[in-house]
Amino acid sequence: MTPSRRQVPPVPERLRMRLNYSRGVGAPALFAIAVLSVGSSLYFVLGLVAKDALGLTPLAFLLAGGFFVVTTMTYIEASSLHPERGGSSTFARYAFNELWSFIAGWAILLDYLIVLAIGAFSISHYLSAFWGEAGGTGIEIAVAGAALAFVAVSNIRGLSGDRLGLLLRLGLVNMVLLALVIVLGLFEEFDPGAITGSIDLGSAPSVDDLLYAVVLASVALTGIEAASGLAGEIRVGRRGLKRVVFAGAITVLALFVGMSVVALMALPVEGATTPLGDRWVEAPVLGVVSEYDPGWLRDMLRYAVGAIGAFVLLEASNSNMLGISRLSYSLATNRQIPSLIGRLYRRRGTPYIAISIAALLAFALVIPADLDFMAGIFAFGAMLALTIAHVAVIVLRFREPDLPRAYFIPLNVKVRGVPVPVPAAVGAIGSGAGLVFTILFSEAARWTGLGWMAFGLALYVIYRRASGKPLARRFTIPATALEEATPVEYGSILVPVFGTGIDDDIVGTAGRLAAEESQAGEGGPMIEALYVLEMPLALPLDARVDDERVTVARNALSRAKEVGEEYEGVEVAGAMVRGRSIGATIVEEARRRGVEAIVLAAEPPTKVRGGARLGGRAGVRERSIDSVTEYVIEKAHCQVILTAAPAGEEGEREGVAP
Repeated sequence: MTPSRRQVPPVPERLRMRLNYSRGVGAPALFAIAVLSVGSSLYFVLGLVAKDALGLTPLAFLLAGGFFVVTTMTYIEASSLHPERGGSSTFARYAFNELWSFIAGWAILLDYLIVLAIGAFSISHYLSAFWGEAGGTGIEIAVAGAALAFVAVSNIRGLSGDRLGLLLRLGLVNMVLLALVIVLGLFEEFDPGAITGSIDLGSAPSVDDLLYAVVLASVALTGIEAASGLAGEIRVGRRGLKRVVFAGAITVLALFVGMSVVALMALPVEGATTPLGDRWVEAPVLGVVSEYDPGWLRDMLRYAVGAIGAFVLLEASNSNMLGISRLSYSLATNRQIPSLIGRLYRRRGTPYIAISIAALLAFALVIPADLDFMAGIFAFGAMLALTIAHVAVIVLRFREPDLPRAYFIPLNVKVRGVPVPVPAAVGAIGSGAGLVFTILFSEAARWTGLGWMAFGLALYVIYRRASGKPLARRFTIPATALEEATPVEYGSILVPVFGTGIDDDIVGTAGRLAAEESQAGEGGPMIEALYVLEMPLALPLDARVDDERVTVARNALSRAKEVGEEYEGVEVAGAMVRGRSIGATIVEEARRRGVEAIVLAAEPPTKVRGGARLGGRAGVRERSIDSVTEYVIEKAHCQVILTAAPAGEEGEREGVAP
């Protein structure tokens, strides 16, 4: 048995409420969140794509739009099948194993960091609509640093459920603004020849540049990964999910293709360059409206795009930091990264160490001010994670064919009697090809991206081996095991014993705690071993107890004294009491004796819900405890310390202390 010194939080559900919203996310909110997550990338990726695709930028976004549709289908089906935070990492967990789950999660962490850095970096360039010097070298880094600090503090303090309403409103405002820019641009700058006349496939753009631009345009649409972090809060039926897919596809295609068409007419390609990918690469949408006439319209749109663009990018950074928070929580609770990284801030229940590290890494990425470098890494991480996600949803059709799916990807082909989704297969092939192409043609992806993955895999292997865990099996710990520890002193410890083999582990845990206290100061806490003789209601409390039961109780108390006093400086006192209910009697005796802690044991985790032996689909239940332990945890006035069940089966929990 492995002792756990976790302190029971004052409000057991608090951590869960910090990481989950009590209100469900309906179809309109899900649509707005997804479109905002995707649409925010338009504010920085338009210039990067136009830099390589030139006059074929609309084609690049059109192809990316098709990729967005199949990716959305994959994420919605997989999220409805396993509604847990983690996105592609969660899909890989159920389709493959923990190693592949980690690879997907680590790749998405890289993407979150890149979007966090690019978003923070681009804010100052949109603020230049109000102050022309805001995009200067030193100022852009200072603004990015301030934005990252704000995002980090906001996420450490915890984002409330009201944020969903803000996202909904901001998503709608952003769509209206971009639609207005597109419509006005078509009236102001309509000149298709400015686009078609610049195309010379093979040289302007080259085939390699066009393919790379398509990859960049595709990864810009992967904000769906951030939106999938809300899988646990989605409350949308099958029909609603279909509407979200259809409406999202139409909206994204209209925004990206429409904006790229207007942008190239306003800032046409000249030679082999366009101002979109040069002067305005950090703020392409602002560059587009800066070409509009008359002056009053231009100024009005510049202020609107500057303000809304900066706010959308800040909120996108917030969303990606929230994605980092949720994903690091998932990786830590599944023992894929060290628990220290996923440590939860005790007052807020947020992974403050992971958030702080992410903010520092993002700021380090901002300092070189190289968007091309960041874009290459972004493409690598996204293509890897999306390839795993698409393949995972296909594999899950074979591994979990009978589990209910709120959304079922259409267009299927039967393979060995199992319907295989063609859109997911197309997505897997496309993202896999994009990954290979990115590695071959992007130096940033080849060295930094592969280096990031190599470092992550080394960390994963070392951590798993050091913990004595195999690489492929799932081992989970509860959220409370990540909670920030606080020093605790015990004056006395109550240890209920039951005359079973588990008693030695319970008393041993109390003995170690008492010995530590004894070594730290003068004398240690007293261990009070308690055996409860449960009396049936048919008998009075003072009725005679069978000699055999008394003998068992005395032996248990004698054994507790023997085990506990093996530890230096520890003294054990035993008591036998009667009661109607064991749990209630333990709580009453703890209160009467004024003890500062109760030590109990969790029962072995159930295999009914999470065990592979019985075909379970989800993790084991949150509390691996019996009714007595549950009662004591809920009613005790003092701290309750649990010892953990031995970890030897896939999916078992360790250190359970609700």
